[in-house]
Amino acid sequence: MSILTEFLMFLRERKRYWLWPFVLVVLMLSLFLFLAQGTALSTFIYSLF
Repeated sequence: MSILTEFLMFLRERKRYWLWPFVLVVLMLSLFLFLAQGTALSTFIYSLF
């Protein structure tokens, strides 16, 4: 968790505002994949590849 807070502080201090949408999308996608570890999601991912 400290890596995430350090990265967010880096973005704020260096004024890298264009990276915020990318960070939010990655966090939301990782949260979604973490919460949906069930078999229903695995069949969907299998059909994509």
